[in-house]
Amino acid sequence: MNIHVQSFQSALLRWFRNNGRKLPWRKNYDPYQVWLSEIMLQQTQMERGVVYFERWLKRFPDVVSVASATSYEILKYWEGLGYYARARNLHKAAKLMVLHYNGSIPHEYRELLNLPGIGPYTASAIASIAFNQDVVVVDANVERVFARIFDIDSPLKSRGVHEQITALARDLLPPGDARNFNQAVMELGGIVCTPKNPDCGNCPVAGQCHAYLGDFVEDRPLKKKPQKLIRIEMATALLVKNGHIFIQQRLDDDIWGGLWEFPGGRLKDGELPEEAVLREYEEETSFKVEICRKITEITHYYTKYKVILHCYLCRLPGESLLPNLQAAQKYHWVTSDHLGNYGFPAGHRKFIEYMRIVSPDLLAREC
Repeated sequence: MNIHVQSFQSALLRWFRNNGRKLPWRKNYDPYQVWLSEIMLQQTQMERGVVYFERWLKRFPDVVSVASATSYEILKYWEGLGYYARARNLHKAAKLMVLHYNGSIPHEYRELLNLPGIGPYTASAIASIAFNQDVVVVDANVERVFARIFDIDSPLKSRGVHEQITALARDLLPPGDARNFNQAVMELGGIVCTPKNPDCGNCPVAGQCHAYLGDFVEDRPLKKKPQKLIRIEMATALLVKNGHIFIQQRLDDDIWGGLWEFPGGRLKDGELPEEAVLREYEEETSFKVEICRKITEITHYYTKYKVILHCYLCRLPGESLLPNLQAAQKYHWVTSDHLGNYGFPAGHRKFIEYMRIVSPDLLAREC
């Protein structure tokens, strides 16, 4: 290992006591709040996650309140965080906790693993942080910190590297103080040992860091060849009739299941966006709409995808407002001031925000 374990532990724990961020779930380490924070902060930046956490907690202060809520309300309060399977699994897990654990978070790692949305990392984090059990927690911050300290010269996703780092973390874990130690390493990676421009001058363990002492901090972790983004083009349209806007709710087993949307979809090969709108509306609702004009293009990103969403305004000739749903479970005709009551995927939410800011009249006016 080539470091002095006791002095490493002491320096890191002392630094965490003095410099750890005052995060809301650290006030009393309530297991429900720890669980919620771990689920909410997956794929979410800390500052943004805290805002959502505090808003969520006002409406859902405990497991029972989550379990008794409707899926509609759960998704609405999750709107904007993305990766909506997290919210649906949170809801399912809460119901199981009420059924089997009297509304409490189970203590045991293996019991936690049996709950929806809780994998090995999250189970370790809850067991360690909520219940101070002697288990290690290895996230991206921990991997980066240890790659620098121990000069791990393979990309983090290489075979065996995660297991190597987990073994190192286990050797360093001070018995009886896993909660603080695991958080200290993660916190160090979050605010000091950052991916770019790490603040080595304020690192409490820089004197034992191989990358710092060898002056190659920026070369660890070893970089992997960047993945090329896959471009996807999609089209959708706002349909306004008699002062109301048509929206539909996606099927539960779809991606973004349970969220609401304007009909639309991916362009086929050689298809124009306008043609995609007409086709998608007819396939999904049987409505034969007519394009009025293009409103904007929205660009958003999902992991390895760059999505271009072509957004239109369309009209529905005739008097019938009754769709024949083929790709949704429910529909509503809503006024523009009620759109905010529904949860939408990121692209459609950006479309709504664009119209509210740039063309608010479009939300209530037919073409």
